[in-house]
Amino acid sequence: MKTYSVTIAREYGSGGRLIGKQLASELGIGFYDKELIVLAARESGLHEDFIETMDQKKASSFFYNLYMPYNVVPIPEQIFLAQSKAIKDLAERESCVIIGRCGDYVLGDVKNCVRIFIHAPMEYRVELVKKEYQEGGNSPVEFIRKQDKYRASYYDFFTQHKWGRAQNYNICLDSSIGIAKTVGILKTYIEEYISKAE
Repeated sequence: MKTYSVTIAREYGSGGRLIGKQLASELGIGFYDKELIVLAARESGLHEDFIETMDQKKASSFFYNLYMPYNVVPIPEQIFLAQSKAIKDLAERESCVIIGRCGDYVLGDVKNCVRIFIHAPMEYRVELVKKEYQEGGNSPVEFIRKQDKYRASYYDFFTQHKWGRAQNYNICLDSSIGIAKTVGILKTYIEEYISKAE
């Protein structure tokens, strides 16, 4: 079998990262999330800590762009380009699961790629955020909405596409049926999709 890629975009708190990690394990392929920061650092020459701080920020501020020299690529764009190259190199080199970072867009012209979007009802996400991430404080719904807005803004800015729009993905799935069941459905789908793509 040729190498193949799985990209996972997800609403905050839907368990997309947990699903991706378990899915990669069951498929016996690589898993890349924060690991992409290390690869982008090597590609760009920027320090890992700096990339992590700037990760998923966009240079859309009018005043930020006003004071940037016209021939200088803003740092967020440099990081996005470095991560995009790292994602493309990975997809050529090995089968892998890639979390976030506009992976579905970056690998948009790759045939052996399954693009997934994970979502879930707010109640489920609140519980998962409290249990797994210990985040959200006294306003978990507001915290989750802020994270989603951040992800949507990042995606829309760099891709000119709409984050979470079904047409951008091969499959969109509600993870509130449980992590294990979601992984099972996706594993079956991926194996069938890739077998037909060969």
